[in-house]
Amino acid sequence: MKTLVVYDSFFGNTEKIAQAIGEGFGSGKSVQVVNVKNVADSMLEALDFLIVGSPTRAFSPSPAIKSFVNNLNTEILRGVKVAAFDTRLPMGENVPGFLRFMVKLFGYADKPMHDKLVKKGGQAAAEPMGFYVLESEGPLKDGEEARASAWAQEIKKG
Repeated sequence: MKTLVVYDSFFGNTEKIAQAIGEGFGSGKSVQVVNVKNVADSMLEALDFLIVGSPTRAFSPSPAIKSFVNNLNTEILRGVKVAAFDTRLPMGENVPGFLRFMVKLFGYADKPMHDKLVKKGGQAAAEPMGFYVLESEGPLKDGEEARASAWAQEIKKG
């Protein structure tokens, strides 16, 4: 079962989640976790799973991830199970009301990535997922890497 986890990361938090997802799928050559800047076309051949992740930046994925997803060929995604994740700040009471309103209006990065992957022919393997960072630059909220690994294990089970 060939799995590719593609991510972009600014402060290392999304990379940590991507690595945890990769570990949830298992170890070995059949699972690759790769920064979007280092994806080679050969990595996209004969995939069973493609998982894509980005930090939420201005209510959407990073420009590099947007470009990656937009440029995927629909033939590559035919029959591939896809999922998307993001890293985000929790919207607690300490977050200004205007920002909470904007998040309700525009959302996070996970859903647009997921929707585009499905529109391009991928088969949804899971609902889009968000993982929490405590500040813009991190750290991750306690337990998020374990939650990411568990999410991957559920995707793998189907």
